[in-house]
Amino acid sequence: MNKTTAWLAAIAFAALSHASHAQLLIGQTAGFTGPVGAGVKETTEGAKLYIDAINAKGGVGGQKIELVSLDDKFDPKLAAENARKLIEEQDVLAMFLTRGTPHTEAIIPLLDKNSVALVGPSTGAMVLHQPVKKRIFNVRATYQREAEKAITHLNSMGITRIGIVYADDSFGADGVAGAQKGLAGAKLNAAVLEKFDRSKPDFGPIAPKLVQANVQAVMMVASGQAVADGIKAFRAAGSGAQIVTLSNNASGGFVKSLGDNARGVIVTQVFPYERSIAYPMVKEAQDLAKAKGQNDVSPAMLEGFAAAKVLVEALRRAGPKPTRDKIQTALEGMRKIDIGGLEVNYSAEDHTGLDFADLSIIGTDGKFKR
Repeated sequence: MNKTTAWLAAIAFAALSHASHAQLLIGQTAGFTGPVGAGVKETTEGAKLYIDAINAKGGVGGQKIELVSLDDKFDPKLAAENARKLIEEQDVLAMFLTRGTPHTEAIIPLLDKNSVALVGPSTGAMVLHQPVKKRIFNVRATYQREAEKAITHLNSMGITRIGIVYADDSFGADGVAGAQKGLAGAKLNAAVLEKFDRSKPDFGPIAPKLVQANVQAVMMVASGQAVADGIKAFRAAGSGAQIVTLSNNASGGFVKSLGDNARGVIVTQVFPYERSIAYPMVKEAQDLAKAKGQNDVSPAMLEGFAAAKVLVEALRRAGPKPTRDKIQTALEGMRKIDIGGLEVNYSAEDHTGLDFADLSIIGTDGKFKR
């Protein structure tokens, strides 16, 4: 059985068999297959590292947590249908770790209708931060903050001819807004600004424009496979531009998809360096991974790990008989919660949680360097 088949089997088993033993049921819809599959699997693995450790100690208040994960194949419509099944048919207490901006937006009506909180959507879309969405509790900085920081960094290196290539969806538009803030701060304009169809990416017409404009760097706001395909097309057209992409691609699977084009790609990050034990959360994740026979913790795994810590804290605060409303109240009451060197803050007026942002570069060994 290959790895993808094993994942799908595990997802199906969880969805069909939870009723007999689950006590604290948490729902997840994400693209376990499709263009973001590698990152989704790593993020979920990171969450399970912590959830499994909590369950091994008896769970929360003597009740074990079960994560029921459904594959939406990175399709917003399927994400909404999966969420409906989880919320209305399987009666989950909360939703957790969705992936994608339009996908998360698609389930908001269900969250509101059923008073269900969503913890840790794996997206940094500003639309999920401002104005505040009552049921959504983010556990990461925004894409706009990442993109602005990346552009500022490029300019500090003397790079002035910057191209932006982005998916024609709400995620792409959000990243571009942040990049434009960075460009404005540097008193620059984009040398090339091109969008592409997320469902059918075609970089053939875009690559020559980057070469003709002699861009020094290209920021790609897109999912992992699209970035990999874009870089391949740009290199084939003769562009040697520095490539920058956002933290949605901070996974080992993304590095593998790049192949020989991986070295030197800049990837923004929204969590501390995954090998920096100066952060207790990182050391805890490393220790739990090693206990399971895993050698490395990726940035994507850290995102899932952090989100799981917030989820577990909310379940603890919700009391011995948690309900959807009690979880909502518990989350909004979190102030200065230390999850291992990072402080999470929520209120009724602010559901951002964390605001950490950093940059990394893929080294010759395929690891993220800082």
